[in-house]
Amino acid sequence: MKVHVEVDMTPEEARSMMGLPDVAPLQEKMMEEMQARMKAAFDTGDPEAMMQAWMPLGGAKAFEQFQKYLWDGARIMAGKKDKA
Repeated sequence: MKVHVEVDMTPEEARSMMGLPDVAPLQEKMMEEMQARMKAAFDTGDPEAMMQAWMPLGGAKAFEQFQKYLWDGARIMAGKKDKA
């Protein structure tokens, strides 16, 4: 036996029904903080400062590691040996 239930509600209504917290104020505060950091970085005109404002948890180094991960995955999928 199959039972299909269709519920029409907004994401906010679904979160409150499941007892999840309202994170909208936190998201607003985080967006304000990110905008302030990005504006400060743009005002300096320093590309590295801009990257650190966009990616505060590692900056360009984290991006390089992620890019290496993607290339290594593509190389493995293509059947090529890993570079040493």
